[in-house]
Amino acid sequence: MKKISNYLLTIFIVLFTIGLILFSNSNIETVQNSLDLFLNAIFPSLFPFLIITRLISYTFIISAISSKFGGIVKRLFNLPEIAAYPFIIGLISGYPVGAKIVSELRKNGKINIAEGNILLVITNNSGPLFIIGSLGCSIFMNFKIGLALFFINLSSCILTGIILGRIGSSNYRISEVKDFVYLDFSSLGNIISDSIKSSFFTLSNVCGFIILFSLIISMIEHTHILKVIFFHNRMLESLCVGSLEITSGIKQISTLLCSIQSKLVCTSFLLGFGGISVVFQVWSTISNSDLSIRPYIIGKFINGTISALIMLLVSSIIF
Repeated sequence: MKKISNYLLTIFIVLFTIGLILFSNSNIETVQNSLDLFLNAIFPSLFPFLIITRLISYTFIISAISSKFGGIVKRLFNLPEIAAYPFIIGLISGYPVGAKIVSELRKNGKINIAEGNILLVITNNSGPLFIIGSLGCSIFMNFKIGLALFFINLSSCILTGIILGRIGSSNYRISEVKDFVYLDFSSLGNIISDSIKSSFFTLSNVCGFIILFSLIISMIEHTHILKVIFFHNRMLESLCVGSLEITSGIKQISTLLCSIQSKLVCTSFLLGFGGISVVFQVWSTISNSDLSIRPYIIGKFINGTISALIMLLVSSIIF
């Protein structure tokens, strides 16, 4: 099995290298556009969140949030009260901040592996600014659609957490909480420096994956291979592109000549799943922990399916 995967990856890398040479002109433009997106939109919005969430992890705020909302999270998801912190911050900030917080909690011994794997699924979602602003107002040109997408994405996340919490409850054990260093003036400089370095490292990975998957999508579109595979079915082509990188896929879906219901159902699935690009971003973020990416992929597919079903029900009533 390992030899087969090695061969497949080798073939992919060789094809990718050939594509870099054949489509060099368009690839340069793709990289420039990806860097513009990262520097002008993603970096300014995520960098402060990554630093502040890292600093918060050294304070008593986690305990305050856990005591305030922990009971609700515990009843809903069958998770410890401390899960309230990454769940709330993850909903506000979007990925990969949720993965970063869960990874830190696991490394500090505040959650066990089973809890961490479930938390990865429900804390890594598209943020409200992206869904309501970028998708609703900019792509679909409708604020109400943005709100509907956000609340359905939130609802599917909660339902997915309830399902996974019940399925995985038998795997739980008591978390082994390690001794932890809290923030004070003597350690302030080192902790801020560590937070900045950690945030830059996380965002460098995000930038790299954005560029990589943008290049892959650009090459796929230039070869027209999806048109051959899906017999010129633009909806399937857009879903395939969105499964790689959701923003590109949703942009294509919004331009299709089909019902608004079909567009929103497909968009909801992609938002719930997140795309392979996000999978790799989360994977790189948890690489220094003992958390697994496989439960995350399965959980996000379930999340995407639930999100699409909810949107199908809601849109059939509204539209």
